[in-house]
Amino acid sequence: MLSIKGLNQYYGQSHTLWDLDLEVVEGACTCLMGRNGVGKTTLLQCIMGLLPVKSGSIEFNGAPIEKLISEKRAPMGIGYVPQGRQIFPLLTVEENLQVGLPARPDRSNKIPEFIFELFPVLAEMMNRRGGDLSGGQQQQLAIGRALAIDPKLLILDEPTEGIQPNVVAEIGDIIRRLNEEIGLTVLLVEQKLPFARKVADNFCILDRGRQVATGEMTALDDTLIKRYLTV
Repeated sequence: MLSIKGLNQYYGQSHTLWDLDLEVVEGACTCLMGRNGVGKTTLLQCIMGLLPVKSGSIEFNGAPIEKLISEKRAPMGIGYVPQGRQIFPLLTVEENLQVGLPARPDRSNKIPEFIFELFPVLAEMMNRRGGDLSGGQQQQLAIGRALAIDPKLLILDEPTEGIQPNVVAEIGDIIRRLNEEIGLTVLLVEQKLPFARKVADNFCILDRGRQVATGEMTALDDTLIKRYLTV
């Protein structure tokens, strides 16, 4: 579904992504892993068009997107939950969810009911401002907002960061449900190894902007963990 080949990206004179390849298989959950500062968020921002790429290709469902402006990518079916959630704190829960609706292919202006089935707390807080929610509730809102566009690919950047354990467990269960029950493809950045093992089918490890290991999650062994993931 998502194919990245030979991707290079720079911050000024700093070469941040080096000839990077990544294949995200349709219907699977792929976890992008690595220590802080190795380029995981940079890669996601390149996929979403928030950062320019120097060279290489990004294809989504067979169509090249590396030169498209960011506003064109969500309507193609890419939902994005950035690190830190970035909900609109002064808008209500309902208004936050409505933000993504213009990107829906069917142009529906109705928030999908299944979002409230996944996150009942959002239905209870429709008129509450986003900034008044707890961290866990804001994360659920951010995921709900991404799902409102009816994506084919859901990209999540560290969805468990700063979230209480019970909500982390709920989010993990929801990712598996979306992946297994409706076949939603998921690309996940996650540093918590137990969570990654729970939800992901495949992994890709980055180190200093390069892909250094990839495979099925069952192949993530102690040698790789010690070399590339432990601090």
